[in-house]
Amino acid sequence: MGKEGNLADAILAILDLSKNISTPDGPVVKVIGLNETIEISESHDIPRRLVEIEALAQEIVPTRYLRNYGTLGASGQIKLLKSVVGVIGVGGLGGIIVRNLARLGVGSLVIVDGDVFSEDNLNRQEFATEKTVGKVKVEVVAEELKQINGAVDVKGFNAQAGEKEFLKILKEADTVVDALDNLPSRFALQRAAVSLNIPVVHGSVAGFVGQVATIFPEDSGYSTIYGDEDKLPEKGVETTLGNLPGVVGTVASLQSVEVIKILTGLGEVIRNKLLFFDLESPIFEIFTH
Repeated sequence: MGKEGNLADAILAILDLSKNISTPDGPVVKVIGLNETIEISESHDIPRRLVEIEALAQEIVPTRYLRNYGTLGASGQIKLLKSVVGVIGVGGLGGIIVRNLARLGVGSLVIVDGDVFSEDNLNRQEFATEKTVGKVKVEVVAEELKQINGAVDVKGFNAQAGEKEFLKILKEADTVVDALDNLPSRFALQRAAVSLNIPVVHGSVAGFVGQVATIFPEDSGYSTIYGDEDKLPEKGVETTLGNLPGVVGTVASLQSVEVIKILTGLGEVIRNKLLFFDLESPIFEIFTH
């Protein structure tokens, strides 16, 4: 039997194995469970992500995405499942971001990081544990993401990438997230994103302070935020102020939401603006370029 026959039979199985449930606010929703999704994927030899997409096309919600549904709807969830997102750096910011995106159901994640976990990562990094210290970050993260959402395709690159590498690694990406810790790599990433015609979601943290912005290919981006690339140090004040876990989590969560908005077209992204906050004060401000 060809793939089309497999898919047609899979859709019949989706319809057969779905069920109606009542949501907390009253409406009845047709859903399909995780075990049923896995069963259909394995018995019909098609990717789980495709099973989920076909279910949503029939207005049947995979139960794991039920709490997304009221905001994203079937069309928004399908867009996420069909999307490819690059995340550069899977440490403090990036670890939380890839976890969020996997739970949301972003279909393909391309993760890039050339480091191993170290003891000073334990204060904030999502996948840093006493057992993962010394292990390659992308390998640990890719394996953990499979446990969070087995329908997500994860491609890991254990590399300290520059502009040329970014162009190759991100050629299929719909957007890319900057979870980097140095300015030269940020500028290199933006140049690659311009060539690939994809937006960059920027975030950075230092002490109690964080900032987030979304940069489209035609935007000035980092030159407006940081100034002339040739006159900048490699790293900022985070080298002395450090990175506090609650602040890192705030920035990472905001970046995750920016990705959702880009991919689904919902809401307004932080474009040609910089969302800045200081949680010590506390202050939240938006600066317009």
